[in-house]
Amino acid sequence: MQLDWQKNPIIPAIAQESKTNDILMLAYMNKEAYDLTLSSGYAHYFSRSKQRIWRKGESSGHTQKIDDILLDCDADTLILKIEQKGVACHTGRKSCFFTSVMQNKTILDQEINTDAIYSVVDTLYHTVLERKNAPDSSNSWTKKLLNDRTLLLSKIREEADELCVAVEKESDEQVIHEAADLLYHALVGLGLRDISPDRVKQELTSRFGMSGIEEREKRKPNS
Repeated sequence: MQLDWQKNPIIPAIAQESKTNDILMLAYMNKEAYDLTLSSGYAHYFSRSKQRIWRKGESSGHTQKIDDILLDCDADTLILKIEQKGVACHTGRKSCFFTSVMQNKTILDQEINTDAIYSVVDTLYHTVLERKNAPDSSNSWTKKLLNDRTLLLSKIREEADELCVAVEKESDEQVIHEAADLLYHALVGLGLRDISPDRVKQELTSRFGMSGIEEREKRKPNS
């Protein structure tokens, strides 16, 4: 049985620890990620939010060595039998599946503090996504913003205006404070749209060596 990449260009890939059979995470693969996994012996995935290939552990060092790959009966889902180095979840837990729906509580403790591994922007964005998936009863300002688009947009405009005022006539400390407020609300906006900040980083990277005038001309619609 073979994978039909034309029929299913992106497929789910479940990472399962070989020794314990614990389910560690769910990600996705396209053909390039699959081929890289086979050729390197380490798990590679395709990020739908970042729109790029990523090697598990490229930032954290928490790699996944492939022991075997299992294909399901419909040839559209994979199980990766792996040897996990470190932890699988960006939260520092062994598995991404650490919340019990029936018990309504977290059932796995954090094993590693990942704050130093990931940038503060990435950590904050992941927190936004966690709030997005939390119950509506969650007492969270982020959740309130995500549930009220009008409020979120008004806060982004408000924080942008306050940053402009601070840059014009207030102290450096106030400029930093207002910039942090704007960045937080912008990340909530990205989270609402499921757009990873990594894609913003890619856009900024693509502008290196290009003048601001050239960049604006590039964005103009074709007449």
